[in-house]
Amino acid sequence: MTASRRVPESDTLLPPIEPFRVKAVEAIHRTTRVEREAALARAHFNLFHLDAEDVLVDLLTDSGTAAMSARQWSALLEGDESYAGSASFKRFHTVVGEIFGFEHILPVHQGRAAERLMIGSLCMPGDAVPGNTHFETTRGNLLSFRVQPVDLPSPEFWQFREALPFKGNMDTVALERFLGSTERGKVPFILLTLTNNTCGDQPVSMENIREIHSLASRYGILLYFDACRFAENAWFIHERERGFAERSIRDIVKEMFSYADGCLFSAKKDGLAHIGGFFATRSEHVAERARQQLLLCEGFLTYGGVTGRDLETIAVGLREVLEEDYLRYRVDTTSYLAGRLIEEGIPVLLPPGGHAVYLDAAKLVPHLGARENPGQALAIEIYREGGVRTVRLILAPGPEARKQECVEMVRLALPARVYTRNHLDYAARVVGNVARRATEIQGVRTISAPPLLGGFLARYDREAECHDA
Repeated sequence: MTASRRVPESDTLLPPIEPFRVKAVEAIHRTTRVEREAALARAHFNLFHLDAEDVLVDLLTDSGTAAMSARQWSALLEGDESYAGSASFKRFHTVVGEIFGFEHILPVHQGRAAERLMIGSLCMPGDAVPGNTHFETTRGNLLSFRVQPVDLPSPEFWQFREALPFKGNMDTVALERFLGSTERGKVPFILLTLTNNTCGDQPVSMENIREIHSLASRYGILLYFDACRFAENAWFIHERERGFAERSIRDIVKEMFSYADGCLFSAKKDGLAHIGGFFATRSEHVAERARQQLLLCEGFLTYGGVTGRDLETIAVGLREVLEEDYLRYRVDTTSYLAGRLIEEGIPVLLPPGGHAVYLDAAKLVPHLGARENPGQALAIEIYREGGVRTVRLILAPGPEARKQECVEMVRLALPARVYTRNHLDYAARVVGNVARRATEIQGVRTISAPPLLGGFLARYDREAECHDA
């Protein structure tokens, strides 16, 4: 077991800095308020539909938006684009196997494709899959297969102002009750998301992972991870959970995945890549079913919808994301933005996560009712004020969570290694300006939205006045 490398005590008195130097820059365009108004109208007030050139600071997502390292750019030149049996796949397979410990690894173009492979290989219509909280695309994929997603977040999650260390945990009491009351064979697997994005990017403790593994074993049910931000989750275990401070991140990751039967992974998050991912499993039977689906919808088994160049950058990114200097910078940056927002008097979900800060829209715009889409209205106003793009999320939206009040948040997600602290100071000031006139913010009316993944495709209108029924 390799010991963790700690920051020298003398260095803790110095201000933190980014653990990298900038080699290339990209110009960004500062729009006027009139231009932003026009852009919002063209996008039907859905920030997903804005042109990137009309955005000054883009905090919509961290997915696929990271700045790649010099080592990753160099690895592009190693890309082997052979249709079958490429050397790039072998290198990718070796790295994934070393880190996650799974034998069967199927590359895909991104995480939602891995979701479909997993669900299609493991589920039947009428099944139910419990999780700490399913992400929007996971929920949509489950429902499209006529499988019921069941959210069982920890009760601690609802204490938004309390900086509790592992609010992303699954409620194991509720899980055991659910498993005990559900027809045998109707729960093909449990899905644990690390970190729990739909619960405010909150981490899951090793203790919780062990408890869920024990329950899964007792009931004869498989345990799979949505591992998109596995490295950030491991960092929080390292920093917050007793007994892990002296263990290396790699060692913590190794233990985390020793309890899983497989995982899905979007390399656009903790792979520090622009595209790609994988589905991995210990089961040859599950892998064989997944291979057939992969051939139908993604590509051959050794490229899976991405290029050899992509596989090379993922292999390098997976090593870089486990470096303690990177993880410390990543989490410190998010904490810095949260602190600046708090200084501006903004109510944020505590503690801040690894990749994003969540604003409590209900607290900022309490005069707007649910039908006036308070989170969307707030996100629109932040863009209008200063060209900062964010996204509205409804936290814990599943059927189990509706026993509590659903909460609208606005997420500020930080692309890895992209923005400086000046950019974050600017974003915090923009949000602060909006907050100071929050009572003037008007609601928005939903014109159209499909039942699945409505946030990506919805159209809104600000012209008509909206009132709660």
